[in-house]
Amino acid sequence: MPSRKPEWLKIRVRSGHNQEQVEALIDSLSLNTVCHEANCPNRMECFNKGTATFMILGKICTRSCTFCNVTKGNPQPIDPMEPIRVAQAVKILQIKHAVITSVTRDDLPDGGAAHFAEVIKQIKRLCPNVTVEVLIPDFQGSIEALIKVIQAGPEVINHNVETVPRLYPRIRPQAEYYRSLDLLKNVKRINNIFTKSGIMVGLGEKFHEVVEVMKDLRDCGCDFLTIGQYLAPSSSHYPVIEYVHPEIFEEYRALALKMGFSFVASGPLVRSSYHAEKALKFNTLNV
Repeated sequence: MPSRKPEWLKIRVRSGHNQEQVEALIDSLSLNTVCHEANCPNRMECFNKGTATFMILGKICTRSCTFCNVTKGNPQPIDPMEPIRVAQAVKILQIKHAVITSVTRDDLPDGGAAHFAEVIKQIKRLCPNVTVEVLIPDFQGSIEALIKVIQAGPEVINHNVETVPRLYPRIRPQAEYYRSLDLLKNVKRINNIFTKSGIMVGLGEKFHEVVEVMKDLRDCGCDFLTIGQYLAPSSSHYPVIEYVHPEIFEEYRALALKMGFSFVASGPLVRSSYHAEKALKFNTLNV
């Protein structure tokens, strides 16, 4: 286990007027962001740009992934007014590409899919020119739940595989690698919209295992890929096994592009929703 962070992972913390505005708005509308809940290293940069990734369905997750900083336990009831408030925040912040994620809600019959769909619909109603990306859980493999989200019309459906299959029992004990692949495959089968996935490195995976995951994702027709360094939120979370050098991230990026991904973000501080609008904009311009 490495002793301290290398220079390339040190972040200059800067606050600003936009950051204060975003945080005040989120508080006033009683919304959650994955930026705060997951302790994202880029949240100050995004807040200063007037953007945030909204986390719906409460802030308590029913799963116990060992890498994640989101609170685990018994979730709260769904707030039926949340979709409207998210749409209002998107409008006030003048967001052009809205990213919506959630905790995993295995306690709900549809895993929260109908709520995702309602958030998308409200954003489209209030902000018709805004594109929407949803980072969804696996819905325990339910095709019916996935269809609800697809029919709401998001421009991008994202579902992260997070790590290599060998590490799933330790990192994502309640998830299944091939179930996640099936979800991405089913999106393309049902409606050929853009799909996206992400993986963390530094958890003890081997280079060739990451390459195999990239191949599996391309076999599912996945369009966009993100690769970032895992940073343990606390000493009680799964430890960082390795700080991966930026040159390795560049190798991954080059290989992924060669495999056919149409957009790849690969770097130590890359996160799933970081600069998410760039992937869609790049591919829309190049259609």
